[in-house]
Amino acid sequence: MISPASSPSLKSGILTILLTVFAMALTDAFVKFASADVTLWQIYVCRSLLALPVLVLLAKGQVWPKAVGWVTLRSFALVAMYLAIYAAIPLLDLVVVAAALYTGPLFIVLLSAIFLREAVTAVQWGAVTLGFIGVLFVVRPNGADFTVLSLIPVIAAFLYAVAAVLTRAKCAHEAPASLAISLNLALILFGSLASLWFWAAPSARAASYPFLFGTWSSFDIRTIGILCIMAVLIVGVSVGLARAYQSPSPQIIATFDYAYLIFAAFWGFVFFREVPDLWTVAGIALIIAAGILVLVRRSNARASKPDSAI
Repeated sequence: MISPASSPSLKSGILTILLTVFAMALTDAFVKFASADVTLWQIYVCRSLLALPVLVLLAKGQVWPKAVGWVTLRSFALVAMYLAIYAAIPLLDLVVVAAALYTGPLFIVLLSAIFLREAVTAVQWGAVTLGFIGVLFVVRPNGADFTVLSLIPVIAAFLYAVAAVLTRAKCAHEAPASLAISLNLALILFGSLASLWFWAAPSARAASYPFLFGTWSSFDIRTIGILCIMAVLIVGVSVGLARAYQSPSPQIIATFDYAYLIFAAFWGFVFFREVPDLWTVAGIALIIAAGILVLVRRSNARASKPDSAI
C-alpha cells in the first residue's frame, strides 16, 4: 500500500498520464505501421517476450497473483480487447479507433449497474446517451464510408469495461506488476496458439489480410527494431499508468486520459497523413464530454482502470 506521503503530486500525475497516453497512441501507430510486414500474433508473442523480463524485475517478487482464476479471466478479456483494436487498426483511421475505444467508461457505468448493483445517476445516463451520439457521429452507420469494421473498436470498448469491472470487483488487491505479467503471459499463449493454427492450417484469407490470418514474417533489422520499440513502449505504458493513478486525485488524472484521442489524431497525421473530418471531430468532442461526466461522478476512478497494469 502506498502512503499518501509517498504518492506523486497531482501535477506530477497529470504530466505522467499525458506522457503515458502519448506513448499509448504511438504504440497503436506502430502497430498500424507494422501491420503490412508482421502478423498480429507475431506482435503478441515477440513484444510480450521482450517486455516480460523487465516487468518481472519491476514486480519485486510480486509475480504470482492472489486470485489466479479472476486474474486469468481479466487477462483474456484484455487479450480479446487488443484483438478487436488491432484487427481494425490497419483498416481504419487511428482517431476513429481511438474514439470508439474511449466509450469504455460508458460501458463501465452500465456493467457496474447490472453486476455490481451500483446506482446510476441521471447525469451518468445522460453521459451514456451523449457518448452514444458521439459514436454515431464518428462511425456514421448511414454514411457512404461506413463498414462493419467501424464497430469493432466499440466491441473492444465493451471488453475494456468487462476487464474494468473484473478488476474492481475481483482483482482490486492484486499488485499492478502481477496483473501486467499475467496479461503478457496470456498474450504470449494466445499469440502462440494462433500462430501454430495458421501455420498448420493456412487460411484462404491470408492473401487479403495477412496481418490477422497470415503466418510469421522473417525477422530483418527493421522488424526487430519495431518490435523492440513496441516492447519499450508497453513497459513504459504499464509503469506510467500505474504511477499516474497513484495520484491523490485519480478522477482528475482520468480526465487527462482522454488526451489519448488528441495524440491518436496527431500520430495518425504524422504516420499516415490521416485528417479527421468535422463529423469525427464533433463525435470525439461528445465522447470526451461524456467520459468526463462519467468520471467526475465516480468516487474511485482508479478502480475502473483495467489497463493500469497493462
